[in-house]
Amino acid sequence: MNSQTVLTFAREALTLLLMVSLPVLLTVMVVGLVVSIFQAVTQINENTLSFVPKLVAAAVVFMIAGPWMLSTITDFIRRTFEGLPAALG
Repeated sequence: MNSQTVLTFAREALTLLLMVSLPVLLTVMVVGLVVSIFQAVTQINENTLSFVPKLVAAAVVFMIAGPWMLSTITDFIRRTFEGLPAALG
C-alpha cells in the first residue's frame, strides 16, 4: 500500500464526512440564527429556548435524511473493504 492509496482513502472519507454532516449542520445553524434573532428582538435570554429547537431540528433532519446517510456510509465502507485486497497486494 503506497501513500497515494492512503491519501485517496482519506480524501474520500473526508468528502463523505462533509457530505453526510452538511444537512444537519446547516439546519442547526439556520435554526440557531433564527432563534438568536428572535431572542434579540424579544430580549428573552433563556438557554433552553436556544437548545430545544436546534435539538428538534436535528432530530427531524436525521429522520428525513437518515436512510440516505446510512446508505451512503454503507456504500463507502463496502467499496473500501472491496478495494483493500487490490490496495494491499
